[in-house]
Amino acid sequence: MKHLALFLSVALLAACAKPQPQAFHVIPMPADVTLSDGAFPVKGVAVAVDPALDDRSQKAVGRFVQALETATGVKTRRGEDGIRFCFNPAMAAEQYTISVNADGVVVEASALNGFVYACETLKQMLPPAIYGDRKAKADWVLPYVQIQDQPRFAYRGMHLDPVRHFWSIEETKRYLDVMTAYKLNRFHWHLTDDQGWRIEIKAYPKLTEVSAWRNGTVIKKDWGSNDGIRYGGYYTQEELREVVEYAAERGIIVIPEVDLPGHMVAALAAYPELGCTGGPYEVWTRWGVAKDILCAGNDAIFPFLEGVLSEVMDIFPSEYIHIGGDECFNGDAEPDRPDPWDVCPKCAARMRTLGIRKGPQAKHLLQNYVTDRVQRFINAHGRKIIGWDEVLEGNLTEGATVMSWRGIAGGVAAARKGFDAIMTPYSHLYFDFYQSDEQELEPFAIGGYQPLEHVYGYEPFEGIEPGTEDHILGVQANLWTEYIATPEHLEYMLLPRLCALSEVQWCAADKKDYARFDASLDHTFRLLDAMGVNYSLDCRGLMGLERLPSAKQE
Repeated sequence: MKHLALFLSVALLAACAKPQPQAFHVIPMPADVTLSDGAFPVKGVAVAVDPALDDRSQKAVGRFVQALETATGVKTRRGEDGIRFCFNPAMAAEQYTISVNADGVVVEASALNGFVYACETLKQMLPPAIYGDRKAKADWVLPYVQIQDQPRFAYRGMHLDPVRHFWSIEETKRYLDVMTAYKLNRFHWHLTDDQGWRIEIKAYPKLTEVSAWRNGTVIKKDWGSNDGIRYGGYYTQEELREVVEYAAERGIIVIPEVDLPGHMVAALAAYPELGCTGGPYEVWTRWGVAKDILCAGNDAIFPFLEGVLSEVMDIFPSEYIHIGGDECFNGDAEPDRPDPWDVCPKCAARMRTLGIRKGPQAKHLLQNYVTDRVQRFINAHGRKIIGWDEVLEGNLTEGATVMSWRGIAGGVAAARKGFDAIMTPYSHLYFDFYQSDEQELEPFAIGGYQPLEHVYGYEPFEGIEPGTEDHILGVQANLWTEYIATPEHLEYMLLPRLCALSEVQWCAADKKDYARFDASLDHTFRLLDAMGVNYSLDCRGLMGLERLPSAKQE
C-alpha cells in the first residue's frame, strides 16, 4: 500500500510539473539576449500575421507554422493571444526582435530576411524535433526572453562545387536548408571548370552535349589511373531557376560562377577554336589545374563569353556574377608544358596591340584585358563582378570585388586599393580539408587540417589596415569536391564547421565565445539529426568512419 501511495505521489508531481524550455543554445548567438524565468506554451498556439508582410515573408512564417504543427501534432489557430508576426518599417532588412512573456510572443522585422532569421531563432529555442517531419513528444514551450538581433556582415556565404562531383537539385536544396538554419545569405555556385560544365546554355548546346561529361575520373591521387566510368550531368535552365527561387524564399541570393579565362578545358572540348592551339581538347578526368585556357588573342572568345553570361544573367538575378580568374598560369598538373599565352602568336599580337611589354607582368596584364572586357559587359547589364584574388595582379578595373582565398593578403591589398573584398582564406575556411589530425581515421580528403575550433577562431578584420574595414563585405567558406562523391560525405565535411562559420559571419568579435558555442553543439547535433543530415563528431572525439561507413568506397 505504501508503494502504491508513493507511486501516486510521484505521478501527481509529474503531472503537475511545469513544462521546461530548452536551454538557450541558438547558433549563431543573437546580438542581445535577456532571459527571464517562465515559459510560454506554443502547442496549438494562436498565430497572427500582419497583412503588411510581403508574400515571401508570409511564406516564411507559414513554413514555421507548418513545422510547429507537424512537430506538436496540433493545428495552430488564428488569434492575437499567441505568436504575432509584425511589420516594423523602421528596422533594417536583416534585423529582427523577439519578445516572449506571459502575454505571448511578438516578432518584429521589416523584410523577408528578418522574418526568416526570427523563425530560425524560434525553432532553435524549441525542441530539436521542430526540424523533423513527424510528431514528437516534448515540452513545446518558449522561454521568456527579449532578443534584438542583426548580423555583423552583410555577405555571409557558403560555396559548393558541383563540377568535380555533381549534386542533384534535391541535394542542393538540402544544402540550402542547412544554410537557412544558420542564417547564411549567399550561395556561391561554382558551375564550370576543367572537369565539367554544369549549366545549360541554349546558344551553345555542345556545352551540355560534350562539356558536361568526362570519360572517367582519377582514383584518389593516383594521377595515372581512371575508373573508366563516364561521369557528369548538368542543370537545365528550369532547374536553375527552381533553385534560385527556393533560395530566394529563404533569404539566400545565388551567385553563379563561370570561371574564366582559365579552368575552361571542359568548354574547349566542345569549342576547341576558342583555345590557343585549336585542340583537340578533352574534358579533364583528373584533378589539378590544366594549362589550356581561352585564347586572349582570339576575338571569338568575347561573343562566346557574352552569349554565355547573357543567359547566366537571365537565370540569376544576383547583383554579383563570379567570373573566377584564378590559376590561369598555374597549370600544376602539367609542369613540363609552357603556358599557352607564352607561345601563342595571337596572344603575342594582342599584347603588342595593347602595348604590353614582355616580362613577368605581361600575362597578368593580358588577363586584366580579358577581365576588363567581361566586367564592362556585365556592368552594362547592371551587375558587378567578383573574382578570385588573382584578378588583383596587374591592373584591376574599378568596381570589381575580390574574393581573398590564398590567405588574407588578397583582401588586405584589395581594401587598401579601394576594392571591396570577401574573405575566404584557405587557412581557415576551406571545408575540403581534414577535420582531425588522425587522418587515417577520417574519410579521404584533399589534405590540410581544418578543425572546428580553428574555423571558429577566424577574425575577418585581422591584418586589415585600419580605416579600410568597410571594404570587407563579409566572409565565405568554400567546399571543393574532388574527393567528395556522396551526399553523406558532403554533409560530413560541411557540418558542424558551417555552424562555426555562422558565428564568424554573424556575431560581433566580442560576442564570440568558443566554450559557449561548444556547449551548444549537443543541441545542434540533435537538431541536425531531426533534419536528417550527416555531420562530423570529431569535436566529440568520434572519428569519421564511425559516422561515415561508406567512405572507404570512394
